[in-house]
Amino acid sequence: MARSLRVAPEYIKTVKSALLRNGYPSQQSLAIEAGISLSTAKSFLSGKPVDYLNFVELSSKLGLDWQEISSKEPETQPRQPQRHNGEASPFITGSPITQPRYFFGREKELKRLFNLLKRHPLQNAAIIGKKRSGKTSLLHYLKNITTTPAEQLRPNQKSDWLPQPENYQWIFIDLQDARMQNREGLLKYILESLKMQVPNPCDLDYFMDVVSDNLHKPTVILLDEIGVGLQRCPELDDSFWESLRSLATNSTGGNLAFILATPESPIELAQNTGHSSPFFNIFAYTAYLEAFTEQEARELIASSPIPFDDEDVEWILKQSQCLPILLQILCRERLFTLEEGEDENWREEALRQMKPFSHLLDSKIAE
Repeated sequence: MARSLRVAPEYIKTVKSALLRNGYPSQQSLAIEAGISLSTAKSFLSGKPVDYLNFVELSSKLGLDWQEISSKEPETQPRQPQRHNGEASPFITGSPITQPRYFFGREKELKRLFNLLKRHPLQNAAIIGKKRSGKTSLLHYLKNITTTPAEQLRPNQKSDWLPQPENYQWIFIDLQDARMQNREGLLKYILESLKMQVPNPCDLDYFMDVVSDNLHKPTVILLDEIGVGLQRCPELDDSFWESLRSLATNSTGGNLAFILATPESPIELAQNTGHSSPFFNIFAYTAYLEAFTEQEARELIASSPIPFDDEDVEWILKQSQCLPILLQILCRERLFTLEEGEDENWREEALRQMKPFSHLLDSKIAE
């Protein structure tokens, strides 16, 4: 059976009305809040099949019971529990990890980052790491972990990082998204996410006034791929960044913080792209994403629905050098062969799959 669900025809009107009732002014705002594509959100709202996990996530965002609103036709039901309880693979290599239960490691970084956010004034931070080091996944985890129901987490997975987490507002901005690459589109999106009035046109002066006057809850803006915004988006100029700095430092009573993800320090990135805004010197703490600790790597490996034998575990640790993307690839390959009963030459294929990322091993050795 397909791992997809769709809204039953008799519930489509209910789902669409839940959009505004839950404070989402547009389908786009729901999509970005849930960390999915706009086309997926549109399919969900119109009763077309979407991935099972996306269906559950969207239902939760709209305050709806996914089991109640889903179509009961056989072809759209989620896979029934079989061996391994029908769980999705924990080994994800092609996209950021958005479901907290599949996120592992980074305990030191999480403690420091949440410590900056649990007291006033909220403080700003930068997450620095090479490509495929898990920067985007960490941003999603920060946004989602404190409000994810316990039944959707691993046993004993820590989620009580913040006091009264329901009071926090999180805005994830991917500057690779063309809709976020012009000033008005980005300002509108932030206002929509904060459930504040959006004018037409929406200029920087109005945006500053509205946010300064109305931001009374702790709010964290997560900026992913900040380098793209600096290199390709002329409308996001120094005056834009200076205004964001003013909001964070002087105009919101300590209720606003920025956490950005970048391959290099914010100050160096700004200088290398011809920007001089003081926005890029407000990041007092930097989290550097490197290899997992051995304990973190072993926890990820142990999450396999089918346990790996000790020899395979040690081989995976050695070949990956505890780098997250390589761990995910090797574990994915081993799990696949165990599920399919194709045990022969699995390591050879795993190394072949790992080869496009071998430069990560070279740079780790150089360090």
